[in-house]
Amino acid sequence: YRLENPGRSFTVGGLRNILVQPTDAADATFAIESVRLIFRKEYLANIPSGVSWQGFADIFRETLVTRSPERVEFTLDLPARPWLDLAVGTVEDGPVTFQVGVSRGGGGRNSESLLLKRTLTTPHRWEVNPVDLEDFADETVTLSLSVEAEANGALGFWGSPVIRSRGAMPHTGGVGGAPPQGVILIIGDTLRRDHLDAYGYSRSTAPTLSRLAAAGVLFQDTQSQASWTKVSVPSILTSLYPTTHGIADFPDRMPASAVTVAEAFREAGYATWSTSSVAFSGQQSNLHQGVEVLHERASVAESGSKTARPFADRLLPWLEEHREVPFFVFLHAMDPHSPFEPRRPYNTLWADAAKKEEHEKRVDKAREFIKDEAMKRRGMPTREEMEQAGVDIEPYLAYEHDWYDGSIRGMDAEIGRVMEKLGQLGLVDKTLVVFISDHGEEFLEHGRHWHGNTVYGEMTNVPLILHWPESLSSGRVVEETVQSIDLMPTLLELSKIPRPDILQGHSLVPLLAAERDVATRERWQSRPAFSERVRQGNRMASAETEVDSFAIVTEGWKLIHNVLKPDDFPEYELFDHHNDPLNLKDLAPENPEVVERLSQQLEQWHEQALAARLPSDDEFKGGLSAQELERLRSLGYIR
Repeated sequence: YRLENPGRSFTVGGLRNILVQPTDAADATFAIESVRLIFRKEYLANIPSGVSWQGFADIFRETLVTRSPERVEFTLDLPARPWLDLAVGTVEDGPVTFQVGVSRGGGGRNSESLLLKRTLTTPHRWEVNPVDLEDFADETVTLSLSVEAEANGALGFWGSPVIRSRGAMPHTGGVGGAPPQGVILIIGDTLRRDHLDAYGYSRSTAPTLSRLAAAGVLFQDTQSQASWTKVSVPSILTSLYPTTHGIADFPDRMPASAVTVAEAFREAGYATWSTSSVAFSGQQSNLHQGVEVLHERASVAESGSKTARPFADRLLPWLEEHREVPFFVFLHAMDPHSPFEPRRPYNTLWADAAKKEEHEKRVDKAREFIKDEAMKRRGMPTREEMEQAGVDIEPYLAYEHDWYDGSIRGMDAEIGRVMEKLGQLGLVDKTLVVFISDHGEEFLEHGRHWHGNTVYGEMTNVPLILHWPESLSSGRVVEETVQSIDLMPTLLELSKIPRPDILQGHSLVPLLAAERDVATRERWQSRPAFSERVRQGNRMASAETEVDSFAIVTEGWKLIHNVLKPDDFPEYELFDHHNDPLNLKDLAPENPEVVERLSQQLEQWHEQALAARLPSDDEFKGGLSAQELERLRSLGYIR
């Protein structure tokens, strides 16, 4: 739609996608027929009206931006049980009044009903203001949005304005049973699967996750495609190998040509809500594509690295507001990440408070010998540095584990709150809840602390749990090796949403099928799993200890090819994947024929992943219309 004003013009590309989410229900079909932007007075503006990506207090929304006294009108065919999902905000210090009006047919402004009038006097925050439209169900109406203020040109932000239909199912192309009404994808950052009781850990670190696994499906052997968040989360959210999506270092962004899981669900009519517990998993990496509401890491600065609680606090009311519509949620919880000390009361669940001072003295003593500045700040020495400092390793690690496990328990309690809310809303059976980790953490298994350094098992062995009582069998345990990139195609198939051709993962639905569903089960073919680690540019100063590695898991083996490495480091390492999950005993010297065979498979995969590498945004922009390009730029997908 091209909207013009004397002296300036602009294009509101893709406005229909932002204002209206289509569904395939017979009582919920509607469309925009026309859009008119009416200017009462011409003025100059540095911030143009139109569609953009706007944030207040680091909570971002797809936004329609207007200035007083602008008025925007939409002619719509409303569905059954309609309502306008809306938040409003401003940057002005003085009062700004937002008004939503509706008139039937071509009645015009004289017959308009005023449905919302809200004056904001506090800038830089969103105020949620849903508008009920049920009195106009199944009618053709003109919906108006207008902003008034004492001074012309005052900015008004209409956050994530979407007309939804209560009770309407999403627009999907599959057959068979109904798709889930809700999908909640939870990532527990930096979480090793061997610290969860569902995977045999001695402590009850995650009773909620254990209950979800017992009533759902637990995957025993899921391999992450990378060992740090910046690279791993994009693979989970796009079903692409790191070599293909191209994110390897801090400044890298997901190319706009990628399709995120949020985009797929949004196109199917789901409301989309997301969190980013670290800047890597939000708009900095261009992972806000398809997200209507994004809570960035800085919006919960007071919580330190433990983010599950404040994000759950925000998610619960949003679920209440969207209990009658399809919804997709990405909840990124940072709690297991260092610093490991949990919030109360989990800080003393396993860690003896009386020994905290003693542990901190050990950390300070070891810190003096830490060479890497980043690790020095974090208090994370290598085994060699601890020995040089004369620090007793066993109690050092034990206290770290006590805190780490307590942080996991704190995260699990917040997941329990989310499940409790779903129960109160009657949505447990209708909601597909998925839990996965992006990567693990090393506690000196290979001589170091931290993560992102290698592709050994403590980094790449991650949990995966699916829970959907309405459709998934309870208590199922899947032994086959699968990959993190398999999650997105699995969610789409379960939700009956067409799979984009670009995805590299494979649906796990055949592994979920009942024994009697032979046709579905026979679709599964065992495939190798791959992981990658490429050094970051800012770590080149430590190149003598850095290794670029690629790993393949297949036939019960795990082969690691160390491509760029120190001279005294082996090029190939081979491990018994099932009996040595932490990759502690190298079997490569005794099995040269296995090394040769798997190295060829690994090289072939890497060539294919490189050949499929996404085009850069500069290349991608060449195939876009001016309107498409403007829309993607306005939403921050392309710079």
